[in-house]
Amino acid sequence: MRLFNQVAIIGVGLIGGSIGLAIKKRRIAKRVIGISRRKKTINNAISRRAIDYGSQDLSVVRDSDLIILASPVGSIIQIGIRISSLVKPEAIITDTGSTKKIIVKELENVLPNFVGSHPLAGSEKQGIDNARGDLFCGSLCVLTPTVNTKKPVLNKIKRFWTALGARVTYLSPQRHDEFISCVSHLPHAIAFSLILSVPRSSLFLASTGLSDTTRIASSPEEVWKDIFLTNSKNILKALERFTGSLSCIKSAIMRKDTRSLEILLRRARAKRLSLKR
Repeated sequence: MRLFNQVAIIGVGLIGGSIGLAIKKRRIAKRVIGISRRKKTINNAISRRAIDYGSQDLSVVRDSDLIILASPVGSIIQIGIRISSLVKPEAIITDTGSTKKIIVKELENVLPNFVGSHPLAGSEKQGIDNARGDLFCGSLCVLTPTVNTKKPVLNKIKRFWTALGARVTYLSPQRHDEFISCVSHLPHAIAFSLILSVPRSSLFLASTGLSDTTRIASSPEEVWKDIFLTNSKNILKALERFTGSLSCIKSAIMRKDTRSLEILLRRARAKRLSLKR
């Protein structure tokens, strides 16, 4: 089902590369071009058939009908501004960033056909070598329209993500950042902190408990520093709630309060069991 003639993906790592593979597998566009700072990444993306052509020059986006900003959060706004004078008037632009409020606020002013997207799919593994054409199948993709979003543009982006296999939902940029700080950003902050707190001398005894709990701490620092800083207000609130819960468990242990500790652990277990996978 072809939706676009040419799609440009700026940033062909795990997410961008997976988008390219999915587009080509499902024949959503006639041509896919990729833009990366590294020539090696472009060559790998071509060899993996995630893109048809690649360049290190942003000007290759000129004739694209859809442009996807799949770079780290900290560079999305800058790249969006740089391409604003290059894209054709009818071109649709979206991004894949994990924070939305700042990105949407800045880019919808310079890119009239911009719609914020956040595909909730990925891995602690990065790079084009880990890209998969089925990465978005059955996943959730959040679109963050505003009062300035054009309905035909929004509908086209929804069709695009649906064609990639994702389920689409809508949130305001602000609500998105509030919710995602709890279910994604907080777990990453905790995983990073947890592994830092474990003495290296005891790691030889580590088993699945520590490995499973800290798996996402393998995520790249260049990605997560930008996420933490661009959603800092919401993440700090989430961290306050976490430290409050941790303090309750700590207090019950210090008091040897068996009853309170049992209640806390039962509540936690029940909430975890209710979590939809």
